[in-house]
This record gives sequence, C-alpha cells and structure tokens, in this order.
Amino acid sequence: MLALTEGRRREATRAEIVRLLGGSDKAADNVIESLRRKGWLERATWGEYLLVPPEQGLDALGDSNLLARASRIADPYYIGFGTAAAHYGLTTQHRSMIFVVTPVRLRPREVGESRARIVTLSDNKFFGFEPVDVLGYKVMISDREKTAIDCIDRPALSGGGGEVATILATASHRFDWNKAAGYLERINSGALARRLGWLVDHVKADLPPEDRDRLLRLAARSRKTYLGPDPARAVEGAIGYDETWRVFVNVKLEELQAAPGSAGARPSGRTPSDADAGAGTALRR
Repeated sequence: MLALTEGRRREATRAEIVRLLGGSDKAADNVIESLRRKGWLERATWGEYLLVPPEQGLDALGDSNLLARASRIADPYYIGFGTAAAHYGLTTQHRSMIFVVTPVRLRPREVGESRARIVTLSDNKFFGFEPVDVLGYKVMISDREKTAIDCIDRPALSGGGGEVATILATASHRFDWNKAAGYLERINSGALARRLGWLVDHVKADLPPEDRDRLLRLAARSRKTYLGPDPARAVEGAIGYDETWRVFVNVKLEELQAAPGSAGARPSGRTPSDADAGAGTALRR
C-alpha cells in the first residue's frame, strides 16, 4: 500500500499487484483479499481496485465515496439525476440509488449497499458533465445546469415532481442561464423548454429578461405540452392550462407546497387558475 500511494496511485489492477509482490498469482490474490477485508482496497470492477490512502483512513471509500466506485461501471459515463443533485446539495432526500448515465446499454450493478441504476441516454443528451474531485478521485458528474435539466426531463429519477421544483429553486441561486439555454438548444426539445420555463416561474427564480426571451423562443419550437400525468387521465383539482408557457399543469397545488416559491404571491402574469403549483410524479411530452 505504501509503495502504491508513494507513487500517488489511486487505483491498481490485479496484474500490477502481482508484479509488485513478486510472488505467485495465488499469493497475490490472498493479499488482495486480506487488504479488502481490512478496508484498504475496494474492488471497482473485475481485476481493478481502488486504493484507500493511509492518510485518509479506512473510511475514505465508505458511503461518502461510493461515487468513485460507481464511476468504474461504464465508460463513457457521468453521475447524474438525483445522485448529482444530492452531491451539489440541491436536495435533502437520502439516495439509496446511484444513477450512472451512459450511452452504453448495461445491466444495473451493486455498489456497496447501494444499487447503481444505468440510465442510457441518446447522444444528443449525453453532455454537460465535468470531472469533480471526490476524496481524491476524479468522478464525472453533470454540472448544476445539466443536473437541473435532466431532473426536469425525467423527474422519476430525481425524487418526483415536487423534488424537481426544489432542485431547480436551489440550483437557480448559482445558475448560468446562458449555459442552460445552450444545453436546451443542443437537446432541441421545445417541450422540455416549456416545462423548465413554467417551473422557473413557479419557484420565482431570478431569470434575466434576455434569458427569459431566449427560453420562450426555445419553447416555441413545440406545440403545447403537459406537466404531470397524461391529461387523458385528468387529475381532479389540477392547476390547469398556463398561457405563457402553453403547458397544461395536470397536478394539484398541494403537490408543491413544500417547494420554494410555492407559497405566497403568484408570479406576475399568471391567472388564478394557474396559481403556483408544480410538477407531478412525471413530466412527459
């Protein structure tokens, strides 16, 4: 372990450990297994291990660094949706699932006591991530803007519609709206732009006028859409149609009562039937 950490290594393969020990494969496997039991090595994938540097102690690869282990599941990848939101402190929900986003189709995996769900995205949505240091390991995680957009696009992977509104409200305090608009242009979904716009009004995010105009232009690329369950299954007491964003809000007001911006005065330009409320358990086209 000292030899590896002195070389500033954070991971090692079984073959490297065999060469370092200079013995038989069986003897090296016994050492590897012993180090794993003692907490100095964590298996990332078959034949590859993450190291726990001595100066960080035996808890460095505990629950707080499951992301480093999950990052070895796919290549390319990024950690996204509810997991990324939790990493940035945009949600207080406990996450027992780690969302690993990749264009490659893979089966779900176990990561410690958590389950890694593989989310397969098309190429036009697989972007907006960057390396983040997680206890000394570089992990690819979606940035705040892409995290919020992903969560609005697929709220079931983010804790539901009410939680999505909370995520956006919290993220908006440190949000690059120009970058977000660029992301939406790249995705090329007017329906997604409409939902984002409605939620921006709902949480009363501080959206500069020029960026609001740009968002409205993006929203014009599609016809009216809906937010929540399919309007064919109308929710009793649902908010109704919003003229500004041309979104039918098929959820009740109380579904977003806990979300920032859901109480108090309505955003300007909204009618009483479009009072502040939020996304349901799903936001679909």
